[in-house]
Amino acid sequence: MLEALSYSFIQNAIIAGVLVSVITGIIGSLIVVNKMVFLSGGIAHSAYGGLGLSIYFGLPMLLSTSVFSVLVTILIAFLTYQKRENLDTIIGLTWAMGMSFGILLVDLTPGYNSDLMSYLFGSILAVTNDDILFMSVLLGFIVLTMIFFYRDILAVSYDSEYANLRGIKTRFFYTLILILSALSIVIAIKIVGLILVIALLTIPIYIAQKFCNTLFSMMIISSILSILFTIVGLILSYNFDLSSGPSIILASSIFMFIVICFDFIIKKIKKSSL
Repeated sequence: MLEALSYSFIQNAIIAGVLVSVITGIIGSLIVVNKMVFLSGGIAHSAYGGLGLSIYFGLPMLLSTSVFSVLVTILIAFLTYQKRENLDTIIGLTWAMGMSFGILLVDLTPGYNSDLMSYLFGSILAVTNDDILFMSVLLGFIVLTMIFFYRDILAVSYDSEYANLRGIKTRFFYTLILILSALSIVIAIKIVGLILVIALLTIPIYIAQKFCNTLFSMMIISSILSILFTIVGLILSYNFDLSSGPSIILASSIFMFIVICFDFIIKKIKKSSL
């Protein structure tokens, strides 16, 4: 693997993996705490519409998908903020419409587009310098947002009614969390693909929850775990000539299984000692 570090695409893959790991560690924690996992799945699949636009009109894929996802997210936030009981219906609707729209545009595009498969299953080894720049800017914006609004986001995430009574603009922060989630999902799709993106956003957070009791520590630990899984996945991908996205998710899934088994054994030992 060491000799592979001399290749620029491997260097870009590692840099992108670290950046996305930190992004998903932070935003994934917010998604889990706010119980938005299903919502993030809807955003991920509706983003297919942005893919269709980029293929049909020859637009930059990352830019068009990001803009489309943000617009869909703002629509979801507007329709569901006061009527959370309609959330599942709205998500299902945008999920179906976004994917249908994207698929039809791809069908209308003459010829076969190879980027379609990389979008579904990830293409971390095809990350460009422009992609890394986009990831860096997004990470910087997320970090600054957490620095300046951490207490407000914390209050909105755990008790929105209490936050509203304190005068916090809950609608604004609800929408902000969704927009940051949408952008992070688009970036994560670039690494592991649309099909596996939810696993990248939730597995490290599930493991981190067992070792921390604050949102901040959850973000830190899940980011570190995501970096570890990404590096291990890239090593597996390189050594065994496997797809990088599934390799990353496989590494994280195996580790989660080990943690679950270890946790089960510890609970059994404690129970038997009583």
